[in-house]
Amino acid sequence: MSAKTVVEVAALRALLGLPAPVQRVLAGRPLRRDGQTLAVDLQLMLRIQRLVREPAIETLEVELGRQAAIRQTGLTAGRQPVGSVRDVNAGGLLARLYTPSSRSGPVATPGPLLLFFHGGGFFFGDLETHDATCRVLSERGGVRVLAVDYRLSPEHPFPAAHDDALAAYRWVLDHASELGADPARIAVGGDSAGGNLSAAVAIEAARAGLPLSWQLLVYPVTDVTTETESKRMFGSGLFLTQEFMDLAVDSYTPDAATRTDPRVAPLRAELPEGLAPAYVVTAGFDPLRDEGEAYAAKLAAAGVEVELRRFPDQIHGFLNIVGAGRTSRAAVAAIADQVRARLT
Repeated sequence: MSAKTVVEVAALRALLGLPAPVQRVLAGRPLRRDGQTLAVDLQLMLRIQRLVREPAIETLEVELGRQAAIRQTGLTAGRQPVGSVRDVNAGGLLARLYTPSSRSGPVATPGPLLLFFHGGGFFFGDLETHDATCRVLSERGGVRVLAVDYRLSPEHPFPAAHDDALAAYRWVLDHASELGADPARIAVGGDSAGGNLSAAVAIEAARAGLPLSWQLLVYPVTDVTTETESKRMFGSGLFLTQEFMDLAVDSYTPDAATRTDPRVAPLRAELPEGLAPAYVVTAGFDPLRDEGEAYAAKLAAAGVEVELRRFPDQIHGFLNIVGAGRTSRAAVAAIADQVRARLT
């Protein structure tokens, strides 16, 4: 981490750690939409980004955008403790295994494992952008977390990411003992694009009759073509923009005919019997809010055990804000508590 970045991290953490009344003065008038009020620490963070003219990822060349994503997520990551971390070759895919302190040491009894797919619009994101998040989910959730890198677009358009996610899941089943995992307590989860891949894996697992105990879908992409009210209300100035979403769709599905494929749009899928229970998380100020909640409703209508949790004061991307501010950290802690409750 450069000296400049160290200073930026310290400054941001200090500002987001100020008392809420002071943050309100600095952030400006409360932002209220659709009966919700944006968290003051997030409003302040967004204002700081505008003031320092932090470039939006979608305005940069792909590789520069990927580098910017690592830097930007690093600003709010903090240093998150976890029992141990080691890199894993998951059948040719780079992966990282997080083991909580409660399960460190020699593997005696197999335990739960969360197979995690990162977000990033299918064209950025990696093990580094979500390292801090995975540490929190593992340590607070009390479970092993295996984060997997998958091929990114535009170099590798659909179905590359989908195929990699499914291959990683099958690899985990075949190597459960090596990972210290109980095959009966393997779950899948991810955020945004990673939530999309997790939903697709859960559907394929049910169709094939393979074990999957739970699915964690955090503001998942479920239908890239349908216009929603949340996209209209929140598609500008709240981190995830319409321009970003357009770039993600064009990169991952350059063939427009594939955009309604159920593997891209699980909201359009025919859901099989035996689908794993789901915990669907949405954010109130997120363009993807409505499609995530529509997918939760679709699961419930199909008889799947599903719990929907909306964090009404949060924005898309809050899962990565675990080392600064208060409200996003509390939301992520609540999600990790669900991981613990459902898997341990």
